[in-house]
Amino acid sequence: MNENQGARMRGGEALLQGIGSRADAPARGHARAGARSGGWGEGCAPARSASHVLAACLLPVLLAGCSLLGGGSREPVTTWSPVVETRTDPAWPAVDWQLTIVPTTAPRVVDSPRISVRRTPSELQVYAGSVWAQPSSELVELALLRTLEASGRIPAVATAGAGIRADYKLVLDLRRFESDYAGGDIPKATIELGARLLHNLDQRVVGSRTFVQTVAATDTSVQSVVHAFEQALATLGHDVAGWTLVSGDADARAPVPASGRAQR
Repeated sequence: MNENQGARMRGGEALLQGIGSRADAPARGHARAGARSGGWGEGCAPARSASHVLAACLLPVLLAGCSLLGGGSREPVTTWSPVVETRTDPAWPAVDWQLTIVPTTAPRVVDSPRISVRRTPSELQVYAGSVWAQPSSELVELALLRTLEASGRIPAVATAGAGIRADYKLVLDLRRFESDYAGGDIPKATIELGARLLHNLDQRVVGSRTFVQTVAATDTSVQSVVHAFEQALATLGHDVAGWTLVSGDADARAPVPASGRAQR
């Protein structure tokens, strides 16, 4: 290789290195721009810094969650399941029709597992740390259903959706289910229930009535209030069951006017 050929080869290598340098320059420029636009500053590792910041943000949340799961100083909750006596009457008529109890309607504040207490006429509160095992509407339905079943005076009674072909249906409206001081020093278990008995075929209203039961507690403790509710539910179940049987029996025995009621 002579001197001229060597010079040409060195010039070609310098040209290739120059082209390579210009091709790499935009890429390196973009990388630096990306680092600056990310806000992390030059010489820092963005991925590592992001993980540190995320961990710092999540730490208080995780600690709060642990305190909730651990219970901390939260007050324990007692669940009360009333034991309601079934009170029947041998004087009730024996009927040959079947009955459906429609799901009870109630305002949200009434139909709740929380045990409500009215210390003043215009203020409704709840007992802290105490709840019913079921919503109040279900407690009322269950007391009535068991009373009718225990009476042995009706062939079949069930809640809606049980599959029986009912001749009558009982529509209930629960208006009050609360412990009420009513201006006194000792609360009373207070239940107010509206009831309508309808003939299933033609939707006639056979009868309607409002039932109110109040039973005084022996003291102000929640246990005493729950016992008062057990007595009130037993009496309410007795009264509504008896009224339903008597009203339905009277309607079933009534002569059908020639002008016409729908055939029963």
